[in-house]
Amino acid sequence: MSKRGGFPGMGGFGGMNINQLMKEAKKMQADLEKSQEELQAKEFEATAGGGAISVKVGGNKEIKEITISKDVVDPDDVEMLQDLIITCINEALRKVDSAQSASMGKFNLPGMM
Repeated sequence: MSKRGGFPGMGGFGGMNINQLMKEAKKMQADLEKSQEELQAKEFEATAGGGAISVKVGGNKEIKEITISKDVVDPDDVEMLQDLIITCINEALRKVDSAQSASMGKFNLPGMM
């Protein structure tokens, strides 16, 4: 072992300068925050029942709008309307999750995904 501590020839973290490593980490953090902000600013839309139900969801998974066609409102079949709404909301939320995974995947963080 050298007098500085550590192992000879290693030069810190596999030869990488600790200052460079910190700089890269700060840049990655800033890029990650920017990606999260961009995702939250987006809106995702899904439809069900051939367009009878439409849902818009923000990137933060907040429901922004639900549109229901008058044609699908049947007082004798409320269960169908409920199922269409649930299907539509779940699809919109899946779109948010998919966009979030795609956005985070570019950062290649071991152990995080």
